[in-house]
Amino acid sequence: MKKINYKILKTSFFVFILINSFFGCHSCQSNDEGITDIKPPVTSEPVNVDFYLTKADQSVLFKKQETGVSAFNENSNFSINVNSNRTYQEMDGFGYSLTGGSALHLNNMSTSTRGSLLNELFKWDNNNIGVSYLRVSMGSSDLDIETFSYNDLSNGETDLNLDKFSIAKDRINLIPVLKEILAINPNIKIAATPWSAPTWMKTNRSTIGGSLRTDYYDTYANYFVKYIQAMASEGIKISAVIPQNEPLNATNNPSMVMEAAEQANFIKNHLGPAFQSAGITTKIIAYGHNADRPDYPINVLNDAAANPFIDGSAFHLYAGRIDNLSLVHNAHPNKNIYFSEQWVGAFEEFSESLKWHSRELLVGATRNWSKTVLQWNLAADSNQDPHTNGGCTECLGALTIDGNTVKRNVAYYIIAHAAKYVRPGSVRIESNSSNELPNVAFKTPDNRIVVIVINNTSTRKEFNIKVAESPITTSLEAGALGTFVW
Repeated sequence: MKKINYKILKTSFFVFILINSFFGCHSCQSNDEGITDIKPPVTSEPVNVDFYLTKADQSVLFKKQETGVSAFNENSNFSINVNSNRTYQEMDGFGYSLTGGSALHLNNMSTSTRGSLLNELFKWDNNNIGVSYLRVSMGSSDLDIETFSYNDLSNGETDLNLDKFSIAKDRINLIPVLKEILAINPNIKIAATPWSAPTWMKTNRSTIGGSLRTDYYDTYANYFVKYIQAMASEGIKISAVIPQNEPLNATNNPSMVMEAAEQANFIKNHLGPAFQSAGITTKIIAYGHNADRPDYPINVLNDAAANPFIDGSAFHLYAGRIDNLSLVHNAHPNKNIYFSEQWVGAFEEFSESLKWHSRELLVGATRNWSKTVLQWNLAADSNQDPHTNGGCTECLGALTIDGNTVKRNVAYYIIAHAAKYVRPGSVRIESNSSNELPNVAFKTPDNRIVVIVINNTSTRKEFNIKVAESPITTSLEAGALGTFVW
C-alpha cells in the first residue's frame, strides 16, 4: 500500500479552507419574520452589546457582564430574529404598587438612606434601575395598618356633598414619599384605584365585600373628582384611575364587588361625565382583575355609551392565562391593555419566582399588548407587615425594609431588567419566541434595541439574537434572565 504523506495532506487542507473563505459567498435568506439574515463569518470577537444578567442561584443579580456575548457565529442553535420595522404597543412603564405600608417603611427611614434608595429606584443612570410607573390606592389597600377611606363617617351618617372628604391620612406617609419620587422623576406615571368605597355608600356598610349603592353613584363619581383635584393640589398628577381593584373579589379587606354591568353604568352615566364636567383628563381603565375573565372588560367596552370614556383595561394573573389579554385587545384593538398587579409569595423560591414572573409578565404580558408591568408591593418589613385584618400576610415586597436596612428581593430584579432600558415611549417590536427561550424585544426612543430573554429550562442554553447588523451568539444558564441592549 502506498504511504500517505500526511504533511502534504494537512497543508492542502488549510489552503483549501483559505481559498474557500476568500472566494466563497455568505448565503442570504429571508426568514418568516421578514428579516434578511446575512450570515457573518465565524468569529468570537466581542460586540458592542450591553448584557445584564440575573442567575437563578442569586450568584449574579442584575449585573452588567463583561463577557458572554460574541458576534454571531454559524451554528444550529435557536435564533431570536428581531425585526425593528414591525412595531406594536408603546410602553408606559414598569414598576410597583406604592402601598400605604411601603410608604410607611420608606418614610420611617433616615432622610439620607431614603434619599439614596429612592434615587436607586427612580433614576435610570449608572446603577439605578429606573422605575417608571406606580400604582397607589385611593384610601387603604389591604397592605395598610388599618382600613380607611377619604370620607369615613359615624354609623348612620351620610355626606352627599362630600363636605368631610379628606386625604389627610395620605399626607402622613404616602404624599411625602411621592413628592420625593417626583423630585427625582417628574414624569413618572401614577395610577390610582380604590379597594372599596366609603362604607356608608355600600350595600352592606362593611369594608369587606358588598356593592356600591346605585343611589350613591353620582356621589362616588364626585369622590374620584375630589381625589384627583386634592392630589393635584399637592403637585401629584394621577395619570389613570381603575374604578375598582379586583371587582370580583368579595373577601379581601377592604374590597367591593362591581359586576361588569355595574361598572359600565358607573363609567358611562357618572364617572365619565363627572370627569368631563370637571375638565379632568385622567384616564379611566376598566376591570383590574384576573385574566380568567376577559369577558368582563369586553362587555364593559362593548357598551357603546361607556366605551368613549374608557382608555383600556387592566389585569392581574392570579387566575387565567396571560394570552387572554390578547382576546381583549383583538375585541377592541383601539383600547389599551395594562398589567397592574402580581404578588410574590414570601415563601416562594427565588429561582421559581424569577422564571415565572419573567416568563408570564415581562415577556407574556408585553407580548400580549400590555403597556405596563407592575409587580405588587414595593416594600414590606421582614414580617410582611403592615396589613389589615384579613389582608395579605405573605406578600413579599420588592424590598424588605427594617429601619434603615434594605434587602432587595426577586421582584426588584425582575422589574430592573425591563425598567432601566425600556423607557416610557419605547415600542415593542417583532421577535420570534420559543417555550425554552421566551423573549420580548423593544425599540427605545433613542433608537436602541432591547431584548429580554428568560431561560425557561433546567439546562444551559446557547442561542443567537439576530438584530440588524449586529447579530450575537450568547448563552444563559438554567433559569437565568438576561437583558441585551444594542
